[in-house]
Amino acid sequence: QVQLVESGGGLVEIGGSLRLSCAASGVIFRIHIMAWYRQAPGQQRALVALTSAGGTTNYADSVSGRFIISGDNATNTVYLQMNRLKPDDTAVYYCAVSSSTVERGPIRTYWGQGTQVTVSS
Repeated sequence: QVQLVESGGGLVEIGGSLRLSCAASGVIFRIHIMAWYRQAPGQQRALVALTSAGGTTNYADSVSGRFIISGDNATNTVYLQMNRLKPDDTAVYYCAVSSSTVERGPIRTYWGQGTQVTVSS
């Protein structure tokens, strides 16, 4: 079992910045993908950014050029640096980690509890 603890959400003005953190702990042999999703009121949860063990990163078009995802393999932590925030970025942000507990074992995805980000106009 893997536990994820998120931090860093809050209230910020338009154009401001926030940094989200998500630390994974538990039985982890290898982390394959670390990602951030967000869900605004009345909308489905959507991918914001992901980073893979091989170093590949992908971003939603709406955040490309403003957000940066990074991972720390030593601490099993993923970060999301959010810059030039807009009101449309207001949402609950969730981290997701896909990991295996043994070599060649099944890959399971775990979710954080979510952290609120509110961008005020």
